[in-house]
Amino acid sequence: HVQLVESGGGLVQAGGSLRLSCAASGRTFSSLAMGWFRQPPGKEREFVAAIFWSGVRTNYADSVKGRFTISRDNGAKKVYLQMNSLKPEDTAVYYCAAKAWTWGILPQEYDYWGQGTQVTVSS
Repeated sequence: HVQLVESGGGLVQAGGSLRLSCAASGRTFSSLAMGWFRQPPGKEREFVAAIFWSGVRTNYADSVKGRFTISRDNGAKKVYLQMNSLKPEDTAVYYCAAKAWTWGILPQEYDYWGQGTQVTVSS
């Protein structure tokens, strides 16, 4: 059983930065691959980034490569998404998700989800 809670969303100007955090409960965090997804208004949920349980491998959507960085702190049971050079098209509800051991890029592959945090990027 894992519970996830996101925080750090808000309103930012284009070109600015935000850092999202996801706090996890449970004692199996170190065995979970963690991912970030987002859902823009009127669109389907899409993959943003994922990190392997060990933290040594990461994966990013092409749209965020070079701008976003996913990281994790297994001791603190947290995963982060550092978002730089934000664009209006990054506006979405961002969700933290967890999956046993191996990462995935499809929402249905993940077992646990946070409630989401709104990120709005203005022009």
